[in-house]
Amino acid sequence: MLGGLGPTELIVILVIILVVFGAGKLPDIASGLGRGLKDFKKAMQEPDAPDPEKPPGRQQKETPDADEKQSNA
Repeated sequence: MLGGLGPTELIVILVIILVVFGAGKLPDIASGLGRGLKDFKKAMQEPDAPDPEKPPGRQQKETPDADEKQSNA
């Protein structure tokens, strides 16, 4: 619940992140997080894309079960 976090808690969290990752990695982490959020928002606004593995308009042929093949043999 982010509404319950005060400024003191946020400062403590930021200091812990700084200690764990170091000052050099923070810009990389922040840019990756921002890029991920931007991609997520873009994907949420776009209509559903068709599945590339299933061509549109083609139905998969139903194959007989293995039991039916054995009974016919």
